[in-house]
Amino acid sequence: MEKIFNGRVVLVTGAATGIGKAIALLFAQKGAKVVVSTRNNVLGGEAVVDSIKASGGEASFIRCDVSKEAEVENLVQKTVEIFGCLDYAVNNAGVGPDGKRIEVAAISEYTEELWDSIMDVNVKGVLFCLKHEIRQMKKQNFGAIVNISSTAAFSTSLGFAAYGASKAGLCRLSQIAAAECATLGIRVNCVLPGPTQDTLLTDNLTATNPDIAKLFSNMSPMKRFGLPSEMAETVAWLCSDASSFITGHNVPVDGGMLMHVIG
Repeated sequence: MEKIFNGRVVLVTGAATGIGKAIALLFAQKGAKVVVSTRNNVLGGEAVVDSIKASGGEASFIRCDVSKEAEVENLVQKTVEIFGCLDYAVNNAGVGPDGKRIEVAAISEYTEELWDSIMDVNVKGVLFCLKHEIRQMKKQNFGAIVNISSTAAFSTSLGFAAYGASKAGLCRLSQIAAAECATLGIRVNCVLPGPTQDTLLTDNLTATNPDIAKLFSNMSPMKRFGLPSEMAETVAWLCSDASSFITGHNVPVDGGMLMHVIG
């Protein structure tokens, strides 16, 4: 595999499992030094680092709750202390109603705690990440940031009020960040995965309701789930020089789901 990120440094939040893990591993394969971060799954995050090192790459684990600004600031500072700079950032950490960790609830049943638990990570957490990543990248006059949203930003799923609102907000937040950074050598884009296999959200939802698996696989014209590796390849391309004139875009990776094909 071509080492297009040789010598570069990438920070990936929510990188212990699923899409985040795939992103961290792919960047390492392409030559980047990787900082793996997660809030709760420390063992999973450390395992990703061990895997990268076992393949001859460079990686480090830093625990971070992105909803806490002080922890995000420390995450970016530690990244620079360890590897000297921050070239790319992938803000992947996010939570959603999966029927196991977070309940699926109608708006009439929403509690303030439920709303805040999703918004604090998916929106406020990304805001904090952007703030401190951009501050560092401005010093370098270089950087690329990819935020991970969801097709839920533009589709309607019952019981997903906070999740859908948070992911829609993230798309707009990404575009505002891109506009503010457009002359600073920093690009900001957003990837919108469709239903993706081997993620906690999909695995937990389908485990609690097996019918959802068939529903999800039929949501796109391609009639299948996406793969974490497919999301990772898109993120890597958006950070690479191949997309050097692309910023402020929301990029669905969904097998055509958002086309809303009729018939």
